[in-house]
Amino acid sequence: MSANKAYFHLPGLFEFYELYEKFLPLFFDHKEYFYDWCDIGSIYGAPGDCLWGGGRTGFGRSDINLKVLELVNKYNISARLTFSNSLLQKEHLSDSQCNKLCSMFFDAGLNGLHGVIVHSELLLDYLKENYPDAYFVSSTTKVITKTDLLLEEAFRKDFKFVVPDFRFNRDFDFLEKIPCDIRSKFEFLCNECCWFECPVRKECYRNVSAKVLGMDVPDHKCLSPESEKGYVFSRAMQSKAFISACDIRDIYLPKGFENFKIEGRSLGSALVLEFLLYYMVKPEFQLNVREAIYLDNSLDLF
Repeated sequence: MSANKAYFHLPGLFEFYELYEKFLPLFFDHKEYFYDWCDIGSIYGAPGDCLWGGGRTGFGRSDINLKVLELVNKYNISARLTFSNSLLQKEHLSDSQCNKLCSMFFDAGLNGLHGVIVHSELLLDYLKENYPDAYFVSSTTKVITKTDLLLEEAFRKDFKFVVPDFRFNRDFDFLEKIPCDIRSKFEFLCNECCWFECPVRKECYRNVSAKVLGMDVPDHKCLSPESEKGYVFSRAMQSKAFISACDIRDIYLPKGFENFKIEGRSLGSALVLEFLLYYMVKPEFQLNVREAIYLDNSLDLF
């Protein structure tokens, strides 16, 4: 089995609207800038005031929802609402903001173009019943670490894609055993900076979910070495789970794995641009993209 293209799932649907407003025209009008083996699979995110949000603390603006929808529809790009809160209860399902957003994205007659990244089975059942045009992605926040359970998740018809825990990224003994007909459902988190040996990753995600719901819980204490430095791309590149652009082209695509998720919606847009440049733009054209987006001859760094 061999895939022809890598489909990247990009962070910051609402968080980095202004970045994508400039980046997407470049991607579609200047194909010569970009690797011919890559494409955009989706852009994901959520406004900061969504109770169903999870994964990372959201800060996306909610006053640009219509602009976001118009942008992705213009380029026929899948938008994914990141509704991966793991602690939802029945009373949360009636949240007006989240339902309004779903109505906007899934009642537009777009034949399943847009989807939801979901953790809660309660929310999944609710969305299937009320928004049947949406497709669903099983969230990495489930932190499924057993191979049999991950395969069971991938075989579920509920999910179009499954984002495995990043520690499966380079477990090639396992990856080679995945049936060819479901390999395209696996979406690897390729630039994760989390500590590979982290024993409390699931608790970290639960803490975010609790805070989004307004629960009075203490801040999660990250056990990762050098966590005080925050996300550092050069450090992420040293991780045992890191998937490089060359790895995607030379290892994963020939094996039939074609979906790759770039994290970063809780970071700054400058760093997210560096991710896009690294994974998608030919080195000789990276300056062209920077100049088109922000770089000019009067820009001062300090």
